[in-house]
Amino acid sequence: IRSHQEVHVVMGNESCDLDSTVSALALAYFLAKSSPVPQAIFIPLLNIPRADFTLRTETTFLLQEQGIAASSLIFRDELDLGGLHRSGLLSLTLVDHHVLPCTDAALEEAVVEVLDHRPLERHRAPSCQVTAELVGSCATLVTERIAQGPPGVLDRVTAALLHGTILLDCVNLNPAAGKVTPRDVACVSLLEARFPELPARDTIFEALQAAKFDVSGLTTEQMLRKDLKALSADEQLLAISAIYVDLETFLQRPGLLQDLDAFCQARGYTGLVAMMICFKEHREPSRQLAVYSQEETFLTTLCRALEEASTPSLHLQPLPSPWSCVATYSQGNALASRKKVLPILRAAL
Repeated sequence: IRSHQEVHVVMGNESCDLDSTVSALALAYFLAKSSPVPQAIFIPLLNIPRADFTLRTETTFLLQEQGIAASSLIFRDELDLGGLHRSGLLSLTLVDHHVLPCTDAALEEAVVEVLDHRPLERHRAPSCQVTAELVGSCATLVTERIAQGPPGVLDRVTAALLHGTILLDCVNLNPAAGKVTPRDVACVSLLEARFPELPARDTIFEALQAAKFDVSGLTTEQMLRKDLKALSADEQLLAISAIYVDLETFLQRPGLLQDLDAFCQARGYTGLVAMMICFKEHREPSRQLAVYSQEETFLTTLCRALEEASTPSLHLQPLPSPWSCVATYSQGNALASRKKVLPILRAAL
């Protein structure tokens, strides 16, 4: 701000999963190498406080593998986006999301570009460049963008980050998981063709999967924060957490009900949807749901919306729950990921 230098921030979503992190790192690096604006600086911003980074176990693993130290990363609590924007110096590119939360509404007019792999929920001014394609990983869109740019920008480290991210997001390109598209496959093949020394697909996928699902050292509160999204409407705030253990293991955690209550009270959530995901022997996902709220009407509204959903139908089967404030289900439609369930919950709110 003191030097009046333009700052172009590339920022992923608030869950700051591997896809958001790598998409921000790779695209900011590409823009820095290829931008015609010499006076601008490009900053990949990880959209969580630095203290939360240890919860992103698959991300810390892959960055360590590629020799990228956490000390070289910049986190949301280390950059004053509001101050930059008020000074007229901020340009913002959103990757892996396209709608800022209400707490960041003041930054909307700074958004100059969007890369996302979700259906558009809102349209932007013509001056904002929007790429929204229904591929398995936002890293696929970033790879395509870099591949179309000046030759020589893509290096081995960036390629390894993008390669591992697409494989993890698309469940090792397994069609049975319902995430991969031909464009994801094409980008993985392109990266492998340019960098034949990249690790075998099975090797890197299994290592990342093991790191992602390693929640052995986490408290319940940390498990809920590890992969968290939030929805809000009419003074009500709903947390949606991806949980990487099966439902039975989760329900048996000591003091679970007190932990759920404390988690929601501390952050002002009216309720919580915990989406369990495990993988069977052949890498097919198995999904279960736990819906929690101390407000009976709110709980009933959420449950009815999930049970009656048709786009997509979740094929829910109720399971026994130890508490009246927690509804539990097996999810027959294992292809319905959180991305597909979020619009159902948003409509319910």
